[in-house]
Amino acid sequence: MDGFPKLDRNELRERMRAEFERMLEKVADAVDDAPRGRWIRDSEEPVRDALDHFRAVTYETALQLKVDAAEAAFPPSGQRDNPATLPS
Repeated sequence: MDGFPKLDRNELRERMRAEFERMLEKVADAVDDAPRGRWIRDSEEPVRDALDHFRAVTYETALQLKVDAAEAAFPPSGQRDNPATLPS
């Protein structure tokens, strides 16, 4: 363990829930909108793009939650550097 708090997995789920729903809609639309006989050819790229976008947003959100958790673990800089709070 690196000494930093873990990110809040429930918070990640909550933040990504709407993005997940949007991704599923894009996947379903891509498959439904592909013409008969070209389902794979015409839906594969839009589905890949939707999944790639979801992957990137998920990763960025997880990293931000990790940074937020790490920042919350430290006192504000004014409290660390305040001479009145330093031992004499």
